[in-house]
Amino acid sequence: MRDSTTTRQPDGRSGLPPFGGRDRVGSHVTALLGRIRKGDYLFAVVTAIAIGVIGAYGAILFRLLIRLAHHLFFGTDVYSLEVLEAIPWWRRLLTPAAGGALVGLIVTRFAPEVKGSGIPEVMESVARRSGTIRKRVLLTKAVAAALTIGSGGSAGREGPIVHIGSAIGSAVGQFMQVSATRLRTFVACGAAAAVAATFNAPISGALFSIEVVLGDLAVSSLSAIVIAAVVATVISRHYLGDFPAFDVPPYEMGHAAELLLYGGLGVLCGLVAAAFIRSLYMASDRMDGSRIPPWLRPAAGGIAVGVIAVGLPHVFGVGYATINAALEARVGLVFLLLALLGKMVATSLTLGSGGSGGVFAPSLYLGAVLGAAWGQVMQAALPGWDIHSGAYALVGMGGLVAATTHAPITAILIIFELTNNYKVIPPLMLTCVVAMLISTALSRESIYTAKLVRRGVRLHEGRDVNLLRAIRVVEVMDREVPTVSHRASFSEFVQGLLSRQDSELIVVDDDRRLVGSVSLSDVKAVLPQSEDLGSLVRAADVANTGVPFVLPDDNLDLVMHVLGRVHNEQLPVVSDASAMTVVGRVTRGAVIDAYNQRVFQADLAGGFHSLLDAVQGERQVEVAGDIMLAEVDVPASLMGTTLKEADLRRRHGVEVLLIHTPGPEEGSIEGRPGKLPGPDVRLEPGDRLLVMGTSGAIDALREYGTSAS
Repeated sequence: MRDSTTTRQPDGRSGLPPFGGRDRVGSHVTALLGRIRKGDYLFAVVTAIAIGVIGAYGAILFRLLIRLAHHLFFGTDVYSLEVLEAIPWWRRLLTPAAGGALVGLIVTRFAPEVKGSGIPEVMESVARRSGTIRKRVLLTKAVAAALTIGSGGSAGREGPIVHIGSAIGSAVGQFMQVSATRLRTFVACGAAAAVAATFNAPISGALFSIEVVLGDLAVSSLSAIVIAAVVATVISRHYLGDFPAFDVPPYEMGHAAELLLYGGLGVLCGLVAAAFIRSLYMASDRMDGSRIPPWLRPAAGGIAVGVIAVGLPHVFGVGYATINAALEARVGLVFLLLALLGKMVATSLTLGSGGSGGVFAPSLYLGAVLGAAWGQVMQAALPGWDIHSGAYALVGMGGLVAATTHAPITAILIIFELTNNYKVIPPLMLTCVVAMLISTALSRESIYTAKLVRRGVRLHEGRDVNLLRAIRVVEVMDREVPTVSHRASFSEFVQGLLSRQDSELIVVDDDRRLVGSVSLSDVKAVLPQSEDLGSLVRAADVANTGVPFVLPDDNLDLVMHVLGRVHNEQLPVVSDASAMTVVGRVTRGAVIDAYNQRVFQADLAGGFHSLLDAVQGERQVEVAGDIMLAEVDVPASLMGTTLKEADLRRRHGVEVLLIHTPGPEEGSIEGRPGKLPGPDVRLEPGDRLLVMGTSGAIDALREYGTSAS
């Protein structure tokens, strides 16, 4: 399909809609984009540079927005422990709640996807919607996260910046009207630019985007992602300076046997990471199950964080000051242990209640204080080894990140880019690998994918499973079931098998309860004796009573597993497992058709989202030659009929791709409520059809609708 956006007006003329001066500007922009697209590699590079520039400025502006929010809540731009410790206790208690109340309004009224870190939402958009992210995320995520962090919520800024950067990449791709594959790449470019600008670490930004966001180390568009990360780094260095995010002390390993101690640190990092993941989602479950209204939950979480901050203000915000103190060995063991527990609980309360912020900085915080504590214990136990607790804090940061994100390569590279010291690599690699092994043994999902699994999305099982798991049996089952009574004689059910295209009949009793199934393969051995058996053998005698069944609310992933195990072409659908009343059947062909339709819709949502936005009212968008996409009202005479009864393909020569509805439907394209076409889908008042066909056929369908009304 071409990237052309040529439109056809109702009078048949080609060209863009008549918008006066904007028409000429649009024509120039379209022509310029067309020339750039002719060089495929050049187009990717130019767009990656643009995304890197916009992503870097987005990261910088977001940090300024956090400072504004902090000034709003605390009366100063300086986010320091001295300021937090100096304010009255009641302000520490109530300020996070005030910020949470504002965040709750944003989340519930404008964009529910902005709560939390945002990285799971980016991963889901790449896996299931070809990288399509709503444009409103750019503003709502920035404001919600700035309010959360600026008011003292325990969260990081890296996750929101990645979400914002990914939304920028998605918006650029949708504006360019690129394919679904390229849109995913541009989302990854935005994520890479965000991480690179935040940490002054271009390599880590590119690897994080590939390892976490795309989940594919064999990505073919590595050059575009790297370019975006480098461009963002250059810009951030110009404005923020060329220095690392933390005050990293010089690293030295005093004794070769310290590698054993770093292995022990890796075990601790894995255990703490697993506890952190469980704590976060336990808090989320408790809050979701409470009677507190959704818009008030972030405020309730803020109150709980305030209680902790009254005695331990170090849990406020991103916590970089505490990380630096741990790296420089300026705090004691008791404080480190309190900070470890307090930060874990505070972050779980902030994000579990619906606050907006990341988990990357809290993971660094937990790793730093855990590593420093372990280093101090080993320093006391082995005084002759010249152990520096700051070195263990540094390596612990990488270990905790690797264990929570299940992205060890990114964790190793971030710490390396912070230190620029090769000596840190051996203990860092050992700690990160051990930590990830322990964490994955205790929690198969990372802190990001755990959120998706709870929604039924399993990225590691592939796109096919995700799509099939999202479709219920009731959506595709055939209610006209080829059944036969269990009392039917041998000759009767054999005749039924031979007279139908189906090679299998469902055997039911007098109350239509499932008895089993019978197929030609079951009786072909005794067909020569059919005359002798005709009055003696009943369907119940030869039925396969162990035939598996499914329920209407089961998903198609389960159906395909069962069909693959029993090698059948269909399964009976029963009302419930106790009544066992047969209400339909689901066939292998129906599952395949439903999967293909969902893949097509996902590609439309990604690669042609901008085209769909353009196809409104009387506009028609050319996709190939005289083949057009258009949106038309349902003719009045077809209201209440099914698509099978309307038969628009035969009668009017158009293909129905989507049905846009007045309200949201499950599986609809984000921002464009609708449902997939199916033979049994009934056309209702207010529906509009997205159709594809020749210009003449679409015009004829519109005229038919006008004349029918």
